[in-house]
Amino acid sequence: MKEKIEALKLKFEEELSGARESQLAEQIRVAYLGKKGSITELLKLLQNVPNEEKKELGQHINQLKKYAEESIAERLEAIKKAETERLITSAKKYDVTLPLTELSGSYSPITLVQREVEEIFASMGFAIEDFSEIVNDYECFESLNIPKNHPARDMHDTYYLDNGQLLKTHTSAAQNYIMRKYGPPLRAIFPGRCFRNESIDASHENTFFQLEGIMIDKNISISNLIYFMKAMLSEVFERDVNVRLRPGFFPFVEPGFELDINCLICGGEGCPSCKNSGWLELCPCGMIHPRVLEMGGIDPEEYTGFAFGLGLTRLAMMKYGVKDIRDFNSGSLKVLSQFKHI
Repeated sequence: MKEKIEALKLKFEEELSGARESQLAEQIRVAYLGKKGSITELLKLLQNVPNEEKKELGQHINQLKKYAEESIAERLEAIKKAETERLITSAKKYDVTLPLTELSGSYSPITLVQREVEEIFASMGFAIEDFSEIVNDYECFESLNIPKNHPARDMHDTYYLDNGQLLKTHTSAAQNYIMRKYGPPLRAIFPGRCFRNESIDASHENTFFQLEGIMIDKNISISNLIYFMKAMLSEVFERDVNVRLRPGFFPFVEPGFELDINCLICGGEGCPSCKNSGWLELCPCGMIHPRVLEMGGIDPEEYTGFAFGLGLTRLAMMKYGVKDIRDFNSGSLKVLSQFKHI
């Protein structure tokens, strides 16, 4: 019996060493370890062996079985690696330094508007920053004068993650970081994607884009805020636009305002995009709250500043006459094909 086990081991090794394809290795596995495999049959023969020899022979057969399983696994891994290397070496080579001869596709209208606004503010001395879409509670709320249990948090319909972090509900979440990075005086804008559990309609989405801007220096006032907003909107729409400033509550600004734009889709007559009011809320803004300046490491006795959260998605609606905000996230090629091609 021992001689039979040793002979079977040698035969197994010889056959496995010649396997160059995973399919052949699998056939060998079935031939030796399958239900009717050679090693499996040896285990069945143990019932005919005298009891005094059964234990020792059983150990030898089990050792052979384990050895066969490990050897086949190693062989399959080696075959897989060799197959991958052959695939790589035989793959068609491309010269990535060659210029592309043809491009297709188009930019999202939101991307077009964002780049245009960035260029406008860069020409006015504003730095352009980026910030994570996943933030912590301090960045999104506490550093903006919105402590835990503050009723203003109910306005944000926040998506919380299992690890305690959250998807940022507004680009204002970067304010504290920007203040500490630059210090006063500073001018910066930071566009980004925001998320809220909104009731979706023609002018509301659960995923949308904003562009936050802050300016901090000595003797900054509301008149500075209005000037920069009107200058930006005039550049984007290439004409003077009607805006209105009305009081609005935001814990991180004092006083706070809602800057509305006369609806350019209906000309102010009223439509679903502006909820039949003739005006579209475009830019919550105001003078930065002294507490927010303090949390950003800036002395509110020496410096003042304004902040605004420009709705890039709604700005794109006005600029390109898109009546339904849901078109931007629809993935519709028919919608995107209307805009500037790459």
